[in-house]
Amino acid sequence: MAAPMFRFDPVELPPEALAMRAEVREFLGQHQELMKFPRGDFNREFSRAMGRKGWIGMTWPKRYGGGERSAFERYVLIEEMLAAGAPLGAHYTGDRQSGPNIIRFGTDEQKQFFCPKIAAGELTFCIGMSEPNSGSDLAGTRTRAVKVDGGYKINGSKLWTSNAHRADYAILFCKMAGDGKEEPDRHAGATQFLLDLKLPGIEIRPVRNLLGEHHFNEIFLTDVVVPKNRLLGQEGNGWNQVTSELAFERSAPDRFLVLFQMLREMVRMAGPSPDKATAAALGKLIAQLVTLRGMSLSIAGMLQEGMQPNTESAVVKDLGTRYEQDIPVVARQLFPVEPELEAVETYVAMIARSTMNAPRFSIQGGTREILRGIIARGLGLR
Repeated sequence: MAAPMFRFDPVELPPEALAMRAEVREFLGQHQELMKFPRGDFNREFSRAMGRKGWIGMTWPKRYGGGERSAFERYVLIEEMLAAGAPLGAHYTGDRQSGPNIIRFGTDEQKQFFCPKIAAGELTFCIGMSEPNSGSDLAGTRTRAVKVDGGYKINGSKLWTSNAHRADYAILFCKMAGDGKEEPDRHAGATQFLLDLKLPGIEIRPVRNLLGEHHFNEIFLTDVVVPKNRLLGQEGNGWNQVTSELAFERSAPDRFLVLFQMLREMVRMAGPSPDKATAAALGKLIAQLVTLRGMSLSIAGMLQEGMQPNTESAVVKDLGTRYEQDIPVVARQLFPVEPELEAVETYVAMIARSTMNAPRFSIQGGTREILRGIIARGLGLR
């Protein structure tokens, strides 16, 4: 079967997506007190409100709780939410990647059980991928599953798992236990499970960031028994499944819009008649933003056409990471102030928060080294 032809012009959005933008902005205005910088937090009530609007699982089939709307409408929704600093944490992982992964690889029972609850904002997911000592090198995962009566027994650990302490389920990436010999294929045995985080044998420990905030976690699994009906897809097909999932994660606008409010504040401070150096620096940042948005939006078009833009997604994530880490550097050069987290002045607090957040941008969603390896393979260079 020939690959679908890609015909999407990233500059033009369809009329339904433009109408979506006005509707989302009105909704955000009604919840202004929840907007934060650099982004909103985990808020189940806000997620339920979005679920009632039909704004979670928008592109999914209606029989699984979705709205069968276009990827462009969803893109506009997410773009507006991120730019405003909306609290998406409770549903975003399920909406962005866990739900689509279940729809693509799950059994009908799994689709019927999980997806409508995700779409309603009632069921939250996190991602059990990275590990100590292997990080974003998922092929090096040491978490192991072995078949037992009625299911699988899993031992291992995961690291950097955002919101695991508040989520209901994780899609866990591990490998089936072998005979102890080293496999020549590092992807062999890779398997995914739908892990209920309330199962016995699971311990979740906080990993606090430089701001002292608790978003990340380490998960320890000791003889955790997962029922066989919670195997996602097929044993040994986990690598194909996880790369498909990561295309959704890495191409999204949250890879370059997290600090959008700060960029807007910098433009305000520059005023209508900035000096040439300031205008040039801000112009470069805005030009980069427009380019990244065009690239990301074109990937939404590719997903709409049923394509798998794994390489393209890695490019957007790599460039987006560099862009977001550049923003606070440029800000300190143009408008130098002493950073203060508790400052009353908006810009001073933004400088502090963005500077402290910047190191994690090149970790979450895949480190630069791993992303560039994916890009090189996609281009046939390795």
